[in-house]
Amino acid sequence: MKKTLTALLTVLLLSSFALAIQNSNSSTSNTANTNATNTNKKRGPVFRANKEQIKQAQAILKQRGFYSGEETGKLDPDTRAGLKKYQAAENLKVTGTLNKVTLEKMNIQLTEKQKAM
Repeated sequence: MKKTLTALLTVLLLSSFALAIQNSNSSTSNTANTNATNTNKKRGPVFRANKEQIKQAQAILKQRGFYSGEETGKLDPDTRAGLKKYQAAENLKVTGTLNKVTLEKMNIQLTEKQKAM
């Protein structure tokens, strides 16, 4: 009886180790694949609106009735919701972000760096 129980526990223990090793190997290879994919794709510069542009956009959104908050210069959730409404009304891609196309549609001046993007 003792020998059977010992043999069973040994088999379970070895199975656990084998599964742990297999899982650690597969997660390592997944990480390697992900890292290889990330290094192959170079991401260009990210377009960002500055604080003054966000304030101007908030004023325009407020005028149009898409935003009722303060002109803080921060892309808060209410501003993003207003941008989505504005973008939908202007037949733009609805992103909720102040991208180049949205700023141009609002006639907000772009910086030289933004124009180059």
